[in-house]
Amino acid sequence: MTLSKNKIERYARQIVLKKIGVLGQKKLLQSKVLVVGAGGLGSPVLLYLTAAGVGTIGIIDNDNVEISNIQRQIIYNINDIKKNKSLIAANKLKKINPDIKIVSYKNRLTKHNVNNILKKFDIIADGSDNFKTRFLINDYCLKNKKILVSGAINKFDGHVYTFNFLKKDTPCLRCFMPKIPNNNDDNCERDGVLGPIAGIIGSIQANEILKEILKIGQSLCGFILIINSLDLSFRKVKLKKRIKCACND
Repeated sequence: MTLSKNKIERYARQIVLKKIGVLGQKKLLQSKVLVVGAGGLGSPVLLYLTAAGVGTIGIIDNDNVEISNIQRQIIYNINDIKKNKSLIAANKLKKINPDIKIVSYKNRLTKHNVNNILKKFDIIADGSDNFKTRFLINDYCLKNKKILVSGAINKFDGHVYTFNFLKKDTPCLRCFMPKIPNNNDDNCERDGVLGPIAGIIGSIQANEILKEILKIGQSLCGFILIINSLDLSFRKVKLKKRIKCACND
């Protein structure tokens, strides 16, 4: 791949970084990332990956935009209400970077379509809002040796996990949470959520994805990053493999 003058100008501030350069930018342009959930977390992930020049970006979300989403789902505005999130997000991302390929899926991710969709991508970014979907993604990525970067938010707090299942001895989501909780949903309607924590966690997810593509920096794999926005504390906690977890099979 030869970078055109336009691409060199567009990505100049990344290319000048010694850890990225032209070769790194080519890696980004050749990479394929799927973002599950185009909501509070998915919005900043999608915006930053698009701006960075990730070559193929998939978006899957079957929800329509609601007025209560706009407080934290920064890719939307009031003109998008009642429209499908994946389609609206795709149209906006194409305007930011027409050079990359955007693929949108209007349906919900299920056990029936997970293989057909996820097999097309190298890295999965999980911004879903329920544990059933998170476990589905975790189990697929574990079985098929994909890289998974997952985020979660509630109230004033957020978590980020990176699971690189290309590596041996990588713990998975079930090592942290063996079973789906009785309350399956991360209920922002019930518990509330501060808008900027979605931006913080989603931005860190995008950062981790770029690091994994470029193979730079220290991976978050094997740790949980826990952030509290009230006291602005960041804690990185070691995540150990459970003896009876599926990731040991």
